[in-house]
Parts: sequence; structure tokens; C-alpha cells
Amino acid sequence: MKPMGRRGFLAAATALGAGAGLSAYAAVSAADENKTPDRKPDIAMRDRDLPFIGTEETFSTPELLKLNSINEDHIAFLEEIGLSDLGQRRIGDMDAGGLNVQILSAHTPSVQNVPGKRGIDLAYRLNRQLVDGPIAKYPGRFKAFATLPLQSPEAAADELERSVREDGFLGALTNGHITKKYLDHPDFEPVLARAVALDVPIYLHPGYPADEVFKIYYSTTRSEYTEEFQDYIFSGSGYGWHQEVLTQCIRMITYGVFDRFPQLKVIIGHMGEGLPFYYKRILEDMGEPTEDSLKKPFGQYFQDNFWITTSAFPQTELLDLLLKFISVDRVMFATDYPFADIKAQTDWFRGVDLPREDKEKIAFRNAENLFKIKLPVK
Repeated sequence: MKPMGRRGFLAAATALGAGAGLSAYAAVSAADENKTPDRKPDIAMRDRDLPFIGTEETFSTPELLKLNSINEDHIAFLEEIGLSDLGQRRIGDMDAGGLNVQILSAHTPSVQNVPGKRGIDLAYRLNRQLVDGPIAKYPGRFKAFATLPLQSPEAAADELERSVREDGFLGALTNGHITKKYLDHPDFEPVLARAVALDVPIYLHPGYPADEVFKIYYSTTRSEYTEEFQDYIFSGSGYGWHQEVLTQCIRMITYGVFDRFPQLKVIIGHMGEGLPFYYKRILEDMGEPTEDSLKKPFGQYFQDNFWITTSAFPQTELLDLLLKFISVDRVMFATDYPFADIKAQTDWFRGVDLPREDKEKIAFRNAENLFKIKLPVK
């Protein structure tokens, strides 16, 4: 892709989520101001002591930035927002927002485009850098999802087991397609089987589309409309990412992943990646054609195998819709830091009108139960 100017990166910052928490929170706040009576201040005051575990919190390293960035300006932008900072800046932002714990994951696409021994070695180094760095330096403040060399599935399964058993990692995070294959492909059964054996979840994070998909769905021949990387953002956080994750979820159900691995635990972010909007339509249209091929009704897999996080979508109406279809026991808080503002999202959630018990489940208790961890005692 052509170089992106500083102006383009400022535009991209919002589209990629750097300002999503602030803008969404402002929109929700503006809408709330038109309601009478406004219970939000009272609820927020009641829940001002609510602790939080952030379940989708991103990091990078100089090596990973160089591998996955578009150009030097892109690297400068990602460093500017704090993506590679795993020290006092990150801790300060967490403290300012009241975020007790971050579960770290490597910036998309992580090492998924790196084949062979190089990918295996890079995944191991990234995982160990977290253990020897922020996890050791700030006890209790950081946990992590393993980075896996998914182009080598057997090695990926082994690295998942090593990182969980030796380093205390909580599972793994993947980033979209792996060389044009999704996790329903037979190649990845060793990884899924190992996750089940270890009783840890896999977080399905978005990744950018394959070149052919990009050309068909997102590209344009009118270059004047790509000067600010509109096509790139369109294919990513502006729209494509969310559809891509939901597509993978439906693939995994439709093609029997959860019948082969009934105990497999999957997490998706961004308030369900569009699932709440499409939920009834998906069940109505996919239920009948899969009735004889699947062991359960289509919608039951969403209830039995999925957890959903709020990352970068601090919007009450979306949370309300999500909770119409998915149990409050399966929803977890996340911020998508540093692409979204921590305090904007914790402030938003403190003001959400839900029973205190339900808010504690979303804020930290569901994460404690899923990951078998406990918030550090202050």
C-alpha cells in the first residue's frame, strides 16, 4: 500500500478505534441527557467502586510493529498511541480509568503471516517477552493470551500448552483467516483439541481479508477515494473486521466444530461483532438446513460455546440488545486499549442501568470464572 500521511493516520485513529470510546460514550451521554428522569449519575455513584478486568487489551513490540505495519508513518502512529508501551504509561491509563487487570494480546495479524520456524520462534519470543516484562514487573496487573504460530498447527498446539502450563497464560487469541483458512478447517484440529484439553478459551479477533476478498469487496479503481486509506479501514475496523469474525463463528457452528469439540470455549469481542443485530435472522435461516447435520439446534451453540466482550463498543443500546439473546453470565468487559479510551468505557459502564450483581458479572466475575483467576487484593 502507498504511504499514509500524518493526516491520514489521524483519520485512521478514529476509524481504528483510538477515539471510539470517547465518541461512542459522548453519543450515549448526549442521548441520556434527553431522558427524564436521568438515573445515570445515581447508578454511576452507586457503582463507583466497581473493579474491572479488561479482556481485549492490545500490545506490540518493535519487532512486531516492523513486521505488521504499512510504513514508517504507521509505526510512528502506533507508537504514539502507546501500543508498544507496557510500562508506566499503560499502568497510568489503567489507574486513571479504574481498570484493575489487562489481559494482553498481540496486535493483529500477530505472527499469522509468518510460516515455519521463524513463526514458531517469534511466537515464543513474544510470549516470553510478556512473562519477563510487564507480567513480572507489575504483579497482578497483567495476564495474557498466547500468540500462536498458526501456520504450523502442531507447533501452535504445543506453544499453547507450554504458555498455559509454564507461564500461566489464559488461552490464545487468533486474528482472522490463517492463509485463507478458518479454524473449522481440519488443519487446526490439533489447536482446538489442545485448547479443550487445557480447558482454556480461544479469542477470535478480526484480521484483514485475503487479497482476493479485499479486491472484490473493498477496493476501488477511483484513487481519489483512497488517499486517506478509506479502503483499508473499510476492510478493517470500519466494517469488514466485524463481519469477518461473525462469519467465522457461523462457519464453526455450521461445519460441526462444536459437535467435534463440545467443550471448546470461544470468545468474540466488539459487543458480538454484529451478532445481536443478526441473531434472530441467523437462527431462523440457518436452523432448518442444519437440523439433520448438527447435534443441537443452531442457536444452542451460541449459548453453550461462546463468550462476548464489550471491547470498543460502549453503547448501552447494543448491550441491551446483546443481553436479550446472550446470558449475562457470558458477557465480559473489555476496552480494546490503546485503540479506545479506558476511562470513557469504565465511566460508561458504571452508569449502565443494570442490577449491581449483573454489572459485577460483566465487569470482572465472568472473567474470573472463565479464566480461573482472581482480582488482585488491593
